[in-house]
Amino acid sequence: MPPINSAPTIHPVLLSGGSGSRLWPISRESYPKQLLPLVGERTMLQDTVGRVAGEGFAPPLVICNDEHRFVIAEQLRQIAVTPSAIALEPTGRNTAPAAAVAALLIAEQDPDGLLLLLPADHVIRDTEAFHAAVATAASAAAAGNLVTFGITPTAPETGYGYIRQGAELTGHAGVFQVDAFVEKPGIGKAADMLAAGGHFWNGGMFLFSAAKLLAELEKFEPAIVAACREAIAKGSRDLDFFRLDPEAFGKAPSISIDYAVMERTDAAVVVPATIGWTDVGAWSALWDIGAKDEDGNVFVGDVMTEDARNCYVRSEGVLTAVVGLDDVVVVATDDAILVASRDKVQDIKKVVERLKKEGRPEAKIHSRVHRPWGFYQCLHEGERFQVKRLTVKPGATLSLQKHYHRAEHWVVVNGTALVTRDAEQVLLRENESIYIPLGAVHRLENPGKVTLNLIEVQSGSYLGEDDIVRLTDTYGRA
Repeated sequence: MPPINSAPTIHPVLLSGGSGSRLWPISRESYPKQLLPLVGERTMLQDTVGRVAGEGFAPPLVICNDEHRFVIAEQLRQIAVTPSAIALEPTGRNTAPAAAVAALLIAEQDPDGLLLLLPADHVIRDTEAFHAAVATAASAAAAGNLVTFGITPTAPETGYGYIRQGAELTGHAGVFQVDAFVEKPGIGKAADMLAAGGHFWNGGMFLFSAAKLLAELEKFEPAIVAACREAIAKGSRDLDFFRLDPEAFGKAPSISIDYAVMERTDAAVVVPATIGWTDVGAWSALWDIGAKDEDGNVFVGDVMTEDARNCYVRSEGVLTAVVGLDDVVVVATDDAILVASRDKVQDIKKVVERLKKEGRPEAKIHSRVHRPWGFYQCLHEGERFQVKRLTVKPGATLSLQKHYHRAEHWVVVNGTALVTRDAEQVLLRENESIYIPLGAVHRLENPGKVTLNLIEVQSGSYLGEDDIVRLTDTYGRA
């Protein structure tokens, strides 16, 4: 990263919320897009952390919900990053309360620190240009300005808000006053703004000092600051996480940082940024940035096409064939298949809303469900039985538990399993098995140094995940 003229330390704050419904069926409520490797080998969260590592940056602060905490911690461990904290929101309250929490936490350790507020699920293809934009913004932020990054538009996009650039900020080359924030426009107005120049997409990224942000929030939304102060004061440590107090945090008004501060303050400035940015807000965005073949198709996974053009086809395992189609998106997982016109992919969220209304599990979870100890995956189910794959990380331990409605058979595929069954402990190796009767107190552990894989066959009158009575749990789950 270019030198920042001895500016204060920059504290990256990653906002990892949202349900990712527009990228269904890959992205789901329990495992949204920021946790997925949609544009490379690393997940979007890992890519975001990677571009704010190194000189000038402090360890990142991640703000997320309770359900994703272990996955986020594991993904950071995989790239050898230790965060300053992982703060858990008991309920989503939009970006202004999240920013307030970050500012209060960072101000405690670094009163002069700058907050670089970033969504964890955006793509930035030109990291060098991004670093240059941050360096340009840092001195303006240290001087008491609230900086937003204006993304250079490439098309008259109607799905983004816009920022109209004003005069250049005195003493800060490349930084401009914000003349106005423009709500998401119609296509005609968007085209006019693009032709006029001086208009940028609002990418939802910000840089400001903790002290200045808190002062402006106290001025415009004091209830947010009061609620967040109380939520931190009454919060608690839980393993590697910091839990905000639910009752106190719930008092914070749900409002974005744009509406709470940026559109009301006289300290808003913009740094224009041509950084290869996209918020990956729809499958069409992945087609836009993907490597295309001679027919304009983007393929991911086991895909075969015949006479197809300008398509995005993605398979998460099963062979997916597309014949004689143009301008479509096809996404196949092991439990859901999406076929959509490429210009209608924004309507996918309507399908997700219907799934939720009907109580369908496909809206929330994948067949593979991640847990702090590894994951389980449903392979087959029928009347009074279910077959699952369990994968347990080395050294990991499931909770000591029992079931009221089902019995279980475990068969070790590879690795070593240490099984507690009532008063006995049994060590199982490859091809060995054990029976867990209904009502037995049991626990599964992986005492080895390699991953444990086993097949679990459940049988009984009810096989839901809520038929688990946890007696003790390494990970603090109830």
